[in-house]
Amino acid sequence: MKQVVVIDVVGLSKSLLNDESLFITKWIKNKNFSTIKPVLPAVTCAAQSTYLTGKLPDEHGIVANGWYFREESEVKLWRQSNHLVKGEKIWDIAKGKNKNFTCSNMFWWYNMYSNSDYNVTPRPQYWADGQKKPDCYSKPSELRDRLQETLGTFPLFNFWGPNTNIKSTKWIAAASKLVHTWYEPTLQLVYLPHLDYVLQKTDDLIVVSESMKELDAVLKDLIEYYEAKGISPMLLSEYGINPVKSPIHVNRILRDSGFIQLREEQGLELLDVGTSDAFAMADHQIAHVYLNNKERLDELKTLLNNCPEIELVLDKKDQVAYNLNHERSGELVLVAKKEHWFTYYFWKDDTKAPDYARMVDIHKKPGYDPVELFTDPEKKFMIGRIGWKLLRKKMGFRTLLNVIPLNANLVKGSHGAVNVGEDYYPVLIQDRDITSEQKVDGLVKPTSICNLILNHIFE
Repeated sequence: MKQVVVIDVVGLSKSLLNDESLFITKWIKNKNFSTIKPVLPAVTCAAQSTYLTGKLPDEHGIVANGWYFREESEVKLWRQSNHLVKGEKIWDIAKGKNKNFTCSNMFWWYNMYSNSDYNVTPRPQYWADGQKKPDCYSKPSELRDRLQETLGTFPLFNFWGPNTNIKSTKWIAAASKLVHTWYEPTLQLVYLPHLDYVLQKTDDLIVVSESMKELDAVLKDLIEYYEAKGISPMLLSEYGINPVKSPIHVNRILRDSGFIQLREEQGLELLDVGTSDAFAMADHQIAHVYLNNKERLDELKTLLNNCPEIELVLDKKDQVAYNLNHERSGELVLVAKKEHWFTYYFWKDDTKAPDYARMVDIHKKPGYDPVELFTDPEKKFMIGRIGWKLLRKKMGFRTLLNVIPLNANLVKGSHGAVNVGEDYYPVLIQDRDITSEQKVDGLVKPTSICNLILNHIFE
């Protein structure tokens, strides 16, 4: 067996590789550079699951970053159990070939309770008094303590939220090197998220360029570490992030046509998905529309087909061609036009928005919310406000960290659609050539990634 490292540089695409001064641009010139045909939906959980199983969403079942759990009548995003991913994973296949194979999974998703050997993933502590504390989860459990004793606590609030920055990516890279030194896994999977957040927040070319330089320094250090051990890393991405100009408030469209049911608590509106005739679980540029009243399907299709910002409205028959026809998928799957994206917003009066709308709260919202990357620009002295709220929490007082705006127009980049042009497709950089069997229309099949990695290991 040969040791292999796969580095997932989230958001990396050809559109970002024009700066000849970057280490990564120079490094790529001596490698085989390929473009990957994106998975629909081109989102983290679906793409990673395809790479690690060699299957598409209609088989592995990861149809988005979350979905409607019908038996519970609840939308749940960012679940962590690997048991949700159906089929053999790459580590299962590899262990079947050689029982001495080991795998380290550093922050790829559905990380928990898998047969991989050395795993680390975000996992905050939720205290009874309402506080959320940064932390991570590991296998073996003592690995978490060993890493945090060496590197400090995992910087959760730099991993997601308004304070997101390069710090979390640096921590993951440093932890990956330590795990590789301590355990020498046959395969190591490394997740570097920095670009993902920057490109959703801004279209300022100067800011993007500076962020690329920050990431480039991390990549240089990481790649040179592995190359010194005789390992040439594979680099890939799950998607590119393309510019967007405006959001689609799909649940408000459904509300105006009487599909949505709401309930009011303390003067605020909550979406009641279990009693709604239909509602949308929004996830970047795709949305799963779940229908509880099947008699309104034709009406629903007509309504959504008449929305000029929506590129595709896929019913269950249409989903077959896109490998999305799975029981977890909505009765309709929507794909936005490339310059648009879907919000989960269902209220029409901001004074009635639920309390979680103004907070970083990924588990309560019935959809993905990139506006969590911002603080409200209309509120003055925001650093002081946040500091005061955090102090109150530390003193044991209950308070809401309600600093997130309700202005979806702040978002400048998105992903999920596959109609965005090849400059925003995911990429693959490695030593080997790609065979014709591993391609379709000149692009690497996303289902080939699993075997490409295995071929490196078992050459």
